[in-house]
Amino acid sequence: MTRHVLVLGGARSGKTTFAERLTMRSGHRPAYLATAQALDAEMRDRVESHRRSRAAHFATIEEPIALSKALIAAANHHDVIMVDCLTLWITNLLVAGDNVAHAVDELLATLMALQDVKIVLVSNEVGLGIVPDNAMSRTFRDLAGAAHQRLAELCDDVYFIVAGLPMTLKGEAPLVQPPPKSDA
Repeated sequence: MTRHVLVLGGARSGKTTFAERLTMRSGHRPAYLATAQALDAEMRDRVESHRRSRAAHFATIEEPIALSKALIAAANHHDVIMVDCLTLWITNLLVAGDNVAHAVDELLATLMALQDVKIVLVSNEVGLGIVPDNAMSRTFRDLAGAAHQRLAELCDDVYFIVAGLPMTLKGEAPLVQPPPKSDA
């Protein structure tokens, strides 16, 4: 039985770097399932930069909405799959007018069914700031928080990343090395 993982953190906290290291140590055939959509020039540049940086290490799968189906298909070819990120996925679902709670139910069922492949889920913790000033943002925050709670309950290991350092919230302490210190 494989241990599924939830990696949470704020923007630019180091959560993706941590999750990538964890994923690379967890299997021989890793996949990177990206949920981002390149809807403007700046995002296209970011997506392309991320593709280049991980090309040598991961098979890349891009799926902004149908996450469960993409995980099931990827599980046929990979022993570990990193999903980056759930908050973008939730945003994509909201914008598309899809039922986020139903999609999260489907994701949980998929994770329970996929016991022969490790899934590393990355998401932004958005509940630590001020209450958003508009209904859409509050809805997003509420949906993300509810999804995180349900996923944290199901996942074997849950980490919260602060300043590049992992805090173990649930499960085993991570077996990944911190990033090398720079001389700058």
